[in-house]
Parts: sequence; structure tokens; C-alpha cells
Amino acid sequence: MKENNKISAKALIPFVIFIGLYLITGLILQIQGVEMAFYQLPAPIAVFVAIIAAFFIFEGSIEEKFDTLVDGCGDSNIIIMCLIYLLAGAFSTLAKATGGVDSVVNLGLSFIPSEFLTAGVFVIASFISIATGSSVGTITALGPIGVGLANSSGISLALMLGALVGGAMFGDNLSIISDTTIAATRSQGCDMKDKFKMNAKIAIPAAILTIILLLVFGAPEVRTSSGDLSYDLFSIIPYLFVLIVALMGINVFVVLTGAIGLSSALLIIRGTSVIDISQIIWEGFTNMFEIFLLSMLIGGLSKMVAEEGGINWIISKIKIFARNEKTGELGIGALVSLADICVANNTVAIIISGPIAKKMCKEFKIDPKRSASLLDTFSCVFQGIIPYSAQVLIAAGFSEGAVAPFELVPFFWYQFILGVITLISILTSRKNK
Repeated sequence: MKENNKISAKALIPFVIFIGLYLITGLILQIQGVEMAFYQLPAPIAVFVAIIAAFFIFEGSIEEKFDTLVDGCGDSNIIIMCLIYLLAGAFSTLAKATGGVDSVVNLGLSFIPSEFLTAGVFVIASFISIATGSSVGTITALGPIGVGLANSSGISLALMLGALVGGAMFGDNLSIISDTTIAATRSQGCDMKDKFKMNAKIAIPAAILTIILLLVFGAPEVRTSSGDLSYDLFSIIPYLFVLIVALMGINVFVVLTGAIGLSSALLIIRGTSVIDISQIIWEGFTNMFEIFLLSMLIGGLSKMVAEEGGINWIISKIKIFARNEKTGELGIGALVSLADICVANNTVAIIISGPIAKKMCKEFKIDPKRSASLLDTFSCVFQGIIPYSAQVLIAAGFSEGAVAPFELVPFFWYQFILGVITLISILTSRKNK
């Protein structure tokens, strides 16, 4: 296939429209006091408007532009990504129906001494987020418990919520079934286990440092009892299955299909009908509809922008300061960070930045698994810091007005440490493998 050498800043206008519409709408609604302002405008609607703009701006016949759009939407990586989303959604709802999340929380709290509560919440949130692939779901599940523990023990509520968000972002960054991992690995063309190993080298040291800080500064003024917390070890099995089998290098479709079968078997043993199980699986599919549609539309728009030379224009500008692998990696980090700040959604930021990062890998000889790791990590850092992200807004909401989202920012220790360690890994590594 002939390489596209077109370079055009004009080709980026649809992307600017998409991000601008998303950002401006969120800011206006935020000023008006609308709850979850940055999540009121569905992202697929914003990108649909951008696609319409592309049809007016770009040259060529409607048929040619439509063919390019469809070609991008139907890219094999996009389709694989969307299928994984569906399976991940089905597993998530099934595992929740088995009571797995509640069991993990209660199991953890049953064995964690009260003087280690803050660090314990961080660890529990990390495991739940790794197992479920959802930072938002983790915060939602643990939020009321974290607030209750903070209020009864004298622990700073802001510190407790900061630890909760940090643990949720740690797990989301490493989970093989999270939206961000799926988007990062498929857009860069690398295996999930390789990206996991690359991420772990950065995330685990950051998590250890965070835990040490929480043990030192997060001790409660009053020792409390967690009470009689019931849990079911069988409900945790599907999560353990996903973690262990995925790290063995088994194909992700096999992993998720096996987890779905295992969760379904647990529900059948407990008396749930096959019809009810099928409805739970369907609910999981429908929960992923927005990200499914968004991925396809972004894939189509990215193809149109690339054909018009937009991505080449970005690469040409990055080349001004990016002369080698290290500066190329910094460029990828800056690109996805800026995208996340604009759209307040780490998965969307990765989907936007993915095609550009992939081309930068070829340009600066960056390992795809390293690029996938950087995309996920930098988007995780900023998604867990910006006070208008869903994760931060939900966490602050559990305080019932006692702590504002902006007041939580200084307590996002894990995210700040992760960012620093990631930058150090870029600047000190001779060759990233």
C-alpha cells in the first residue's frame, strides 16, 4: 500500500470540533452547576458532529469520504476492540450478580487491622479495579464504606477518598479487561500480558510508595471494628480466574469467555435460571454500547483525518523537539495527557491518541508495548487528578458536600507518584524494551 505523505493542519479541524464541543459543553454545564457536567453530552454525539464537519471540510466525493469512514470503522483492531468490550461488559455484570465485589470488599476489611485502614482501602480498591476493570465501579462500591470508616476513626476524609481513587486508578491501569487496556493494546498492536508487564514495572513501585505513605500518615485517631462482614469465597473465583489465566498469556477472548462461563455456572448452582443469566449478559452488552459506538466512530474519523494528512501534521510538529526514542515517548505522554484533560475520559483520550502514537512508534522506533503502557499510564494519571473526571466527582459526592472535588487533588498521592516514576523511566532508560 502506498504511504500517505500528505501533511495538513486543516485535516485536524474535525478533531478540534469533537474535543471543543465536548470540553465547552462540560464547562458551560459545570458553571451552571449541573451534576457530572462533563458526562452530560454523550461522546458518540460529539464525534458524530465532527464526522459531519469532516464531510464538509475534506476534499473528494461523498462516496469516497464515506468509504474512508467505513474503512476506519471496520478496521480489524477496532472490531476486535469492540468485541472485547462486549465480553468484558458481560463478565462484569455476571460477576457483580454473583456478589463478587461485595465479597472482595468484606474479605479485605475482615483481615485488615484498623490502624491500616487507609492503606487497606487503597489495596482493596486496587484488587477490585484489577478484577473488574472499572475504576468508576470500584469507587462506587467502596465509596460509602470508605466514608464510614473515615468518619468513625478520625481519618481525614479527603485522605481516605484520595486513597480510594488512587487504588481504583492503579487497578484500572493494570487490569486486562479495562477499557483503557483494551484500547491501548489494540491501537498499538501488542499483547495484553506484555503491556501488563510493562505497566507493572512502573505502577507497582508507585503503589508500594503510596502504601508506605498511607501507613505513616493515614493511621486513625480511633481504632474501630469493621464488624461481622460476610463473604463468599466462591464468588471471588471468577476474578481470580481472569487474573491468573490472563497472565499466563491465554487469548483474551478465551479468558473472558471462560470467566463468563464460570460466573454463569455459579449463578446456575445458586438457582438462577438460564433466561435470567442471558438477560444479565445482555445487560453487560448494553452497558458497553456507548464505548462500542464511540470506538467505531473515532476509528472512522481517525481514518478520514489520517487520509487528509492530519496525523502526519502532528508528527511533523512533534519532530521539532522529538529527536529520538525518549523524546518520542515524552511526546506520546504529552499527547494523551492533553487529550484526557480536554475530554475527561481516559478511554476516549487513548482512542484519540492511539493512531498518532502508533505512527510515532514507527518514526522513533518505540516498542508498541511501551507505547501502549505510556498511553494507559499518562491517561490514568490525569484522569485520576483532574477534579472534573467521573472518578473524582463520584468520590467527592460520597462526602455529601464535606469535601469538594478540588480539595481532593492534593491527596491523590498515587497518581502524582506514578507520573513522576513514569517520567523518570523515560528519562533514565537507554532502550525501552
